[in-house]
Amino acid sequence: MLKDGSVKAVAFDLDGTLVDSALDLTVAVQDSLVELGLPLCSEAQVRSWIGNGAEVLMQRALIFAADEAYSQKQLNAVMPRFKWHYQQNLQKHSRLYDGVESVLGQLHEANIPLAIVTNKPYGFTVPLLNGFGLSDYFSVVLGGDSLSAMKPDPLPLQHLLQLWDLEGDELMMVGDSRNDILSAKAAGVRSIGLTYGYNYGEDIGLSKPDAVCHQIRDIIPLIL
Repeated sequence: MLKDGSVKAVAFDLDGTLVDSALDLTVAVQDSLVELGLPLCSEAQVRSWIGNGAEVLMQRALIFAADEAYSQKQLNAVMPRFKWHYQQNLQKHSRLYDGVESVLGQLHEANIPLAIVTNKPYGFTVPLLNGFGLSDYFSVVLGGDSLSAMKPDPLPLQHLLQLWDLEGDELMMVGDSRNDILSAKAAGVRSIGLTYGYNYGEDIGLSKPDAVCHQIRDIIPLIL
């Protein structure tokens, strides 16, 4: 279905797709909870909370740790501390998934425009890409706060379609989360779901992407 040569550009998610950042996010969440005198969460829990941006991540952590409803005032107070802690731990334990650099290099050499479309705040996304030496591969980087809406809203992918003057079937979204697939479907673009990421413990195939891959290198024959 995908091997028809019509894909002209690719958008990648970041966390759980290119970078395993869960441990650094876990440390930042735990340090924030410590400051509030609340119980600590585990890395496994944080992995199940990743995907909807930093604020929702901390919302889920507060619900778990406080075991009760939190106020917006509490969330607003803790977010600057979470961001500070994450900045200190941005690349201490994070790692690239196997095959990422090779795949990006092959697509770049084939003159396929590449974009990052992530719900991670832009201020964390760019330093992380720089730290792993990936920035030069991407001509567009959209963080969760770059536009007025984030995935699963179609706006980020619609923005790319307009920016690159593409039809829906000419853009491919590659990600590990149902948010990536839902955003792609809503924008009318193609999608590949990766099985190794976070996705709240769900099988990515349940979101019905156009293809499912177990390793990122498997996307190459579907695009080139």
